[in-house]
Amino acid sequence: MTDGFLSHLECPACGATYDADVPQNLCACGSPLLARYDLERLAASGALDDLSARPPTLWRYRELLPVRSDEHVVSLGEGMTPLTPLPRLGAAVGVPGLLMKDEGLIPTGSFKARGAAVGVSRARELGIQAVAMPTNGNAGAAWSLYAARAGMRALVVMPRDAPEITRRECAAAGAELYLVDGLIGDAGKIVGEAVAGGSWFDVSTLKEPYRLEGKKTMGLEIVEQLGGRVPDVIVYPTGGGVGLIGIHKALHELRALGRLDGPLPRLVAAQAAGCAPIVRAFEGGARTAEPFPEAQTVAFGINVANPLGATLILDAIAETGGCAIAVTDDELLAAVGETARLEGAFVCPEGAAGVAAIRRLRADGWLEPDDEVVLLNTGAGIKYPQTVSADPPVLAPGDRLPAG
Repeated sequence: MTDGFLSHLECPACGATYDADVPQNLCACGSPLLARYDLERLAASGALDDLSARPPTLWRYRELLPVRSDEHVVSLGEGMTPLTPLPRLGAAVGVPGLLMKDEGLIPTGSFKARGAAVGVSRARELGIQAVAMPTNGNAGAAWSLYAARAGMRALVVMPRDAPEITRRECAAAGAELYLVDGLIGDAGKIVGEAVAGGSWFDVSTLKEPYRLEGKKTMGLEIVEQLGGRVPDVIVYPTGGGVGLIGIHKALHELRALGRLDGPLPRLVAAQAAGCAPIVRAFEGGARTAEPFPEAQTVAFGINVANPLGATLILDAIAETGGCAIAVTDDELLAAVGETARLEGAFVCPEGAAGVAAIRRLRADGWLEPDDEVVLLNTGAGIKYPQTVSADPPVLAPGDRLPAG
């Protein structure tokens, strides 16, 4: 496939448009830019009529992705993660129709591979040779590995407390890696200075428009996996919120293509109580969020005190009749163990925040027992070994197990 259906880039805040075939960061007004497609031409083409014949990766949705030529696609087989029923956990939290979209099974062990695959592919197509980003861990690991596959250089700055395995993934891929004694915002300032020097292209969260396009494929897959319909609710662990924004965008594109009818699912932003800028804004009726002071949570991937896309997140929640809710670290850590014991699924702490949020929303009556709820587990629990304690008894050779 060549050319594709990508039309232009558009600012959702001021309406300004930009050339999609020139590397772009933020709009002049400071807002993230969104990729737009010629959906009328795509609908008329019938190109998406037989997805079942295509390989089970996110690239099956090529016409709704920004890479114009197949020769620039950089892939490790990402996408089409399972949508798994969780009947025992669903019964425990009061929502029997609970499903999990398990992104822990994707390359690099987290959903960040989706954004990296599409973002790196489009950067390569635009002639970009070196990318730079701050990260809480998983995004940096994914972009480092995909940049390596594309033959590009990567600069990554992450908080010193980020999960160690993500640091090692970056190092293994040959990225230029630095640690900062602070939060992701502090890492972002360092990256900003490096980008200003002219050697690197900034691929920070929402500062380039194509990571979001990879993330939106979660929404496209959910609809396809449900036979062309949507669930009642989608619960998304929210830090930078790119996935939630992307899912919302995907659903609107499917509706514009005539492939989706009826109301959209209610979108829920699940946050940790120690870092909940979206929840605070939602509860205050605001359309943007203020930086969250002294942000701290064991769910490191959602420890984003000042998300650039806050307005887009809050708009998606409001438009779909969704909500934002915060849970404590104790609640989400308990949910890690409960999910593994009841379903054999070792979820990441961010995904567990979604489990805890569902329990709370059902207890509050916001969720009904017959709601079909899709939980996004955004990464593999094995990348966060510290969330589960394992201190079993040690037996000497010849010892017997305790009776019973």
